[in-house]
Amino acid sequence: MYAVIKTGGKQYRVKAGDLLVVEKLDGEPGAKVAFDQVLMIGEGDAVTLGAPIVEGATVSATLVETRKGEKIKIFKKIRRQGYRRTGGHRQIESVLRVTALAGAGKSETWDGEIDFTPKAELDLRARNLARFVKTVEVEAPPVAEAPAKAKKAAAPKAEAAAATEEAPKAAAKPAKKATAKPKAEEA
Repeated sequence: MYAVIKTGGKQYRVKAGDLLVVEKLDGEPGAKVAFDQVLMIGEGDAVTLGAPIVEGATVSATLVETRKGEKIKIFKKIRRQGYRRTGGHRQIESVLRVTALAGAGKSETWDGEIDFTPKAELDLRARNLARFVKTVEVEAPPVAEAPAKAKKAAAPKAEAAAATEEAPKAAAKPAKKATAKPKAEEA
């Protein structure tokens, strides 16, 4: 079973389980998205066309990530005038996993598990560079350990201060005082 949906001014042919890249949609990763502008639903030879949309048909998806797309170069030139301008653009896009199709008395769901790994990390894995990137794991330290760490950190400072007090003061040279010489009076 497949459907043709409209979003972001474009049309997409989708089926359950497809990974879909569309114009930016609001929401956090894991958010559910429903498309009600279904233009066509089909299964084999049976096709239901909308006029312009199929009544009661929906396509459900889960937001995987929102990212910047590929870089596009924009180059303008007017020949023999010394005019050249280079610009660029990266469109913000959302990646969706289609989970269910419903409409025209038929429905289909996808029972797979959604992987929320961002494309940037997948690219690093493909280039065998993922081991160089630190994965950020946020863990709150226990409250009881925080003061103990502060005491351990303060201990080397106290030892360093005591060592400087024991050092002979003769080794430290006093700062020279600048004396102003009187100017000779002109006669």
